[in-house]
Amino acid sequence: MSVSAARRWLDDLRVYTEPPVARMLLLGFSAGLPLLLVLGTLSFRLREAGIDRTTIGFLSWVGLAYAFKWAWAPLVDRLPLPLLTTSLGRRRGWLLASQLMIVLGLVGMAVTDPAVDLHRLVAFAIMVAFASATQDIALDAFRIESADVSRQAAMAAAYQVGYRAAMITASAGVLWIAALFDPDEATYQHQPWLIAYLCMASAISVGALTVLFSSEPAKTISKETSEREERMRGRLVQLGLPGARVLAWFYAAVVSPFLDFVLRYRWHAVLVLGLIGTYRISDIVLGVMSNPFYRDMGFTKEEVAAVSGVYGVVMTLVGAAVGGVLALRHGVIRVLMLGAALSALTNLLFAWLSTRGHDLPGLVFVISADNLSAGIASAAFIAYLSGLTNVAYSATQYALFSSVMLLLPKLIAGWSGWTVDHFGYVTFFVATACLGLPVLVLIWCAARAEAARNGRVAGAEIPQTEATTVGDAAGVSPAVRR
Repeated sequence: MSVSAARRWLDDLRVYTEPPVARMLLLGFSAGLPLLLVLGTLSFRLREAGIDRTTIGFLSWVGLAYAFKWAWAPLVDRLPLPLLTTSLGRRRGWLLASQLMIVLGLVGMAVTDPAVDLHRLVAFAIMVAFASATQDIALDAFRIESADVSRQAAMAAAYQVGYRAAMITASAGVLWIAALFDPDEATYQHQPWLIAYLCMASAISVGALTVLFSSEPAKTISKETSEREERMRGRLVQLGLPGARVLAWFYAAVVSPFLDFVLRYRWHAVLVLGLIGTYRISDIVLGVMSNPFYRDMGFTKEEVAAVSGVYGVVMTLVGAAVGGVLALRHGVIRVLMLGAALSALTNLLFAWLSTRGHDLPGLVFVISADNLSAGIASAAFIAYLSGLTNVAYSATQYALFSSVMLLLPKLIAGWSGWTVDHFGYVTFFVATACLGLPVLVLIWCAARAEAARNGRVAGAEIPQTEATTVGDAAGVSPAVRR
């Protein structure tokens, strides 16, 4: 690499030191912490407690709360919270409220023994998942509104680094803590998990403190969006319908965000939603069985924690940072293709590892490769989703996109334990890799459709009131963020 090329890379990397970007590192940590505590790490805990794999697979449907967050995202977008919105602002108020709810749910999960009362534990897990999904809604809007369009890829990468670091904390960190207080690995003890989950509840303070010391972002709504909402509000009032003001609010908060997306993308919207709904399918379906797999292969909590916490975190940080810079330099679509291909290939490595038994160097290699590919793919994917949103509806539209991303994979993942029980780990991992092949085709189709759409928009007259878009900076789409 030449000196000038090295300097350009260093200049690009300096974006991660800017306060709005660095802040996303801490908020991303708060967002990523609850996920594995109600999914992956919980599955390890349940397996150790003697819960069968089929039940564990079906319990992964707790994560469907993330897939349906679009249903209450309009409330987060438009509804003020008493006291919190007045003192902190709408985005920060919802963030802090959801974080407090996460803490309460994690404490409930900590004190409940699944071997004694599985139903109660699941109820608290649902509470955490719902609160975590709400935090995601508010945080995605906060992120999109906190920086100009040229910083969105870097914001996404910093968010992803924090998110993945939290996931490793919620897996490796929890396992380390549980192992530290576990007197006997051969038998299940509730006390170590109690301590570990209480520690994770206290770690949510990282996000809460960041919210308290941040400022509420300002957003500029385009003239076109404001006029469309005002026209509908005027029509409803003129009709003299009962509750016209409530109907007008419902239109602006619920109907308009979805209508806006369809109007902007038309038939292309179907292709975009198809890509979103399948992009992470390989990783999500595999992830439910990863910790039971490690347990069944004979790896101890200390071994899994050490590998995830050292090699895994390093490769995640590298992957997310590289993915963010590549998206800035080469556009999101190209990095999406790279990330999808790597995600499918690394799933085949799990199939290889399942034939090796207790192979610690093999585990290091597989987890390192998997986290590297996940970091690259996720940084690009978050930037892609951010580029699709209209800032007037950032919470609702991003919640729709991220919900679509999870719905099909979570439904399929619920059968992961059944698949392993009936066909074995090798077949299961190969099948998850094959699930990623159609994604490559969808990315190719989306790239061609986007190129055609960009050509049409470039030939049209763009009103001066519309702002530069996220897509223009990231290679996604014009006329998106207004």
